[in-house]
Amino acid sequence: MHPITAKLKSRMKLPVIGSPLFIISNPDLVIAQCRAGVIGSFPSLNARPLPQLEEWLQRLSTELGPEDAPYAVNLIVHKSTDRLMQDLELVVKYKVPVIITSLGAREDVNEAVHSYGGVVLHDVINDRFARKAIEKGADGLIPVAAGAGGHAGVLSPFAMVQEIREWFDGPVALSGSIATGAAVLAAEAMGADFGYIGSAFIATTEARADERYKQAIVEGRASDIVYSDLFTGVSGNYLRPSIVAAGLDPDNLPKGDYSTMNFGSGGNTDAKAWRDIWGSGQGIGAVKAVVPAGEMVARLKREYDAARARLQEDAKVLAA
Repeated sequence: MHPITAKLKSRMKLPVIGSPLFIISNPDLVIAQCRAGVIGSFPSLNARPLPQLEEWLQRLSTELGPEDAPYAVNLIVHKSTDRLMQDLELVVKYKVPVIITSLGAREDVNEAVHSYGGVVLHDVINDRFARKAIEKGADGLIPVAAGAGGHAGVLSPFAMVQEIREWFDGPVALSGSIATGAAVLAAEAMGADFGYIGSAFIATTEARADERYKQAIVEGRASDIVYSDLFTGVSGNYLRPSIVAAGLDPDNLPKGDYSTMNFGSGGNTDAKAWRDIWGSGQGIGAVKAVVPAGEMVARLKREYDAARARLQEDAKVLAA
């Protein structure tokens, strides 16, 4: 096991990273995740205005201890993020254990995190971007496969992990329709170190999401997910009912505009992606109720242990 992977897992009860959910993730959710034994995270931009980010980091630094899993902060490394360097300064000040970078890879950001011993995981949608991220100093990768919630790629998780593991032995957290403990074990079996789970945590009591959004996750299935680049300019997966409620045709959406990261491009200026259009992955069929995050993690752990025991029994039969 890679030293960084071993270091992270030493403080975890289950190899799961709760993905940073735009608008939704907050200190209450992150603390609940970390205390349950998985890495919790939030996008730095969820803390608005900027002084709130320091308040959140102060709270996390105070309330989480060595018996809890480490926490992570997501930095959007894109030219549209005008407060990136201010957020980075606070991340360094509070020595955030894990940084998740997305929508770009920058050597200066990685170097700043490494200056205090932090770990950088970068999310990617293919092997080419994965190689670039490691070349620029990222410590680990988050392959965002087909079916992942929000911004996502189109490649099979089997193909992505296979290609990455041909040349990279560092931490890998697989994202894409993972919502059960068995799926976490499957991610490990194919070569990943962690399952990266987002949509399931939307349906938790601590999540800062509209109650209708949470209920839509509970009631939704894979067939309710629509893949489009309209809402942010980057292709992603969204809940069909929220698109319909915004007055749009999910089966006939115009193209988005990546060059400007224009929310609601293509003539739709009323429905805002961060408010009216709800991101979700295809794995939500496993979510049956809105529960506390700790209860969600407990369910994942039971399923993980049961799946591992079942495979061990199968292995005994094959070996007989």
